[in-house]
Order: sequence, then C-alpha cells, then structure tokens
Amino acid sequence: MRTTININEQILAIAKQKAADKKTTLGAIIEDALRKAFSEKKKKSYVHLISEGGSGVRHGVDLDNSSSLIEIMEE
Repeated sequence: MRTTININEQILAIAKQKAADKKTTLGAIIEDALRKAFSEKKKKSYVHLISEGGSGVRHGVDLDNSSSLIEIMEE
C-alpha cells in the first residue's frame, strides 16, 4: 500500500542503508520497526507507598529472609 509520510532525513538515510545491507526494501525495514514499536510492553508505572510514623522495620524482621517474612505476615 502506498502512503506518504515525512521522515527525518538522517533517520531515512539510516533506514535506507539498513535496507541495502540486508538486501531488502525500505518498506520492509519501516514495517519491521513499526511492528517492534507496537509490540513493546508498556513500562510499568511506579507506585509511591506512603508510610506513617514508626521507626522502621519491626523488631525481629529480616527483610533478606523471605521465609521468615512469610511467617511474620501469617501471624
């Protein structure tokens, strides 16, 4: 399908060179780039957790020991 788009000259030159290097068409290079862009996973957003007061981790809690954390959370 034919269409007309405006592309930065430097990017177009790079795309043309890639097409020549891979012995394929410019259209195929652009299609591949668009497929990759559309298939990228969305970046996860960060959640800001608010803590209230306190002096840190509860006595006896070891954040590096997952099994003890599970035991404490199940109490």
